[in-house]
Amino acid sequence: MIERYEAAAARQDWPAAAASLREGLAKDPGNARYHNLFAYSLRKAPSPDLGLVFKHYNEALRIDPEHRGAHEYIGEAYLMVGNLAKAKEHLGVLDKLCFLPCAEYTALKKAIAAHETK
Repeated sequence: MIERYEAAAARQDWPAAAASLREGLAKDPGNARYHNLFAYSLRKAPSPDLGLVFKHYNEALRIDPEHRGAHEYIGEAYLMVGNLAKAKEHLGVLDKLCFLPCAEYTALKKAIAAHETK
């Protein structure tokens, strides 16, 4: 299932990526990684259902409050809806979770900087 997701994501076939994660969630609904990647796949689609995106990112964070990828990606989703304050809130959480700058912190910080210069 993850292999199918990764192959679809590499092709940027977000509907196929989401479908493979939907299957994974049906088998393992308590998997934070699956919720995070499902939400990511939905967010990258041409017309994302942001309500569903936020639902699954929040579920990933409910299951694993320290999931760095979910904090990064939900922060980017908040930027999509213009909520800079919530994006910065998740950047702050990543700052505490990462002892040294981690990839998730760096990516979200860069996305916030780009958003602020618009």
